[in-house]
Amino acid sequence: MRTIKKITRTAGIAATALMLAWPLLANAADAPAKTPLTLDQAIQLVRKNNPALKAAAEEITAADARITQSRSAYFPQISASAGYTWLDTVSKIDLGSGVMQFMPNDNYDAKVTAKATLLDFGKRGTTVNLARSGKKTAEQSLELARRELSFQTVQLFYGILFLQENLRVEEKEIAALNKALDYTTKRYQSGAATRFDVLSTEVRIATARNKTLDIEHELRRSQLTLRRLTGITENAPLSLQGSFALTAKALANSGLVAQALEQRLELQLSRENEAAAKLHRSLAMKQGLPVVTGSISWGVTNGYQPDIDEMRNNVAAGLHLEIPLFNGFRTSAERQESTALMQAATQRRIDTEQQVKTDVEETVHALQTASDKITTTEVQVQQAELAARHVRARYENGMATALDLLDTEAALSQAELARLQAAYAYVMNSYTLKRATGEVFW
Repeated sequence: MRTIKKITRTAGIAATALMLAWPLLANAADAPAKTPLTLDQAIQLVRKNNPALKAAAEEITAADARITQSRSAYFPQISASAGYTWLDTVSKIDLGSGVMQFMPNDNYDAKVTAKATLLDFGKRGTTVNLARSGKKTAEQSLELARRELSFQTVQLFYGILFLQENLRVEEKEIAALNKALDYTTKRYQSGAATRFDVLSTEVRIATARNKTLDIEHELRRSQLTLRRLTGITENAPLSLQGSFALTAKALANSGLVAQALEQRLELQLSRENEAAAKLHRSLAMKQGLPVVTGSISWGVTNGYQPDIDEMRNNVAAGLHLEIPLFNGFRTSAERQESTALMQAATQRRIDTEQQVKTDVEETVHALQTASDKITTTEVQVQQAELAARHVRARYENGMATALDLLDTEAALSQAELARLQAAYAYVMNSYTLKRATGEVFW
């Protein structure tokens, strides 16, 4: 009995502990993961959740439906019809012994008709090709939108990392200035410094804090934009995992330009638009050609002798030739318009090719410049750190003025910021070069 009571007591304690811990376990299960977000993960979220990409995907579906619509011209068009017509007066003849009526007053007609285009000199084929070109354009537009949004995500991702590092540099400067303020205040109280020295230091701190507020605002704005693109909710944590560490490599402009001319979607899209313009012109040139159609119908109707009221089967078949002779100069105007649009598409394609070449050359130069700046700014930071250590020691020993200390701390902050900007520029130009050459980087 004592053993049973002990077991019962233990079970009760365990149940009570579980009831008390259950809300904490539930909250832990419902809490969003705090795993840092990588660049690849951010891009995948954009490709999955962005409404603009979903809209572009629906346009491909619509373009595919337009291909089916254009192909319908190859099939016969079948329709059914029924009607009633009352006629008066109708043809009659008086035979003396009675009146013979040649057509009824009540006319009934029901039939099924099939019509088909037999010859149109390639108009249907050109229309189908135009629809296919439209689908290719929609597919390329979707992929281009994906790449542009991915690049925008890269900009936001590294922009946030840059602002966070910039904020760290400003906070480091504020910490150094606060330390300098403590020394200056003590020296002022001992009579070794003036009130102006204290106020100068306080002004420098206030200026640095204002910069911090501006950086925090820009950081908040960038984070909101990234959340919108990726679909991350406001209550979910946003912690990014990345760095500005990239290895510099030699670049050959000629190979990169050739790669860009082959892979850039903007150029592929301009070529597809040029091909579509040529198809439009081909279709316009065929507008003045004849069209041969055929039709066949089967149905029931009355009005046949000897019993004009009896419903009887009938079949009709025919060929129809239509030759456009004059339509108010519309055909010639359409040909002129399509020719001009084709030439315009060609010029846009040439302009796109030139822009692609320029993008590659400019980005390669910018990347090399950023690489050189990384080297020079690293030297500047080392010199500024050494100078700051010397001036701090001299100031503590009364051998340097407060202005010397403030200027040195500002110079160190500027050097660190310049190094950070150079690293940020190098990373962004690396991705810009990938974008300029049409390389997929996600």
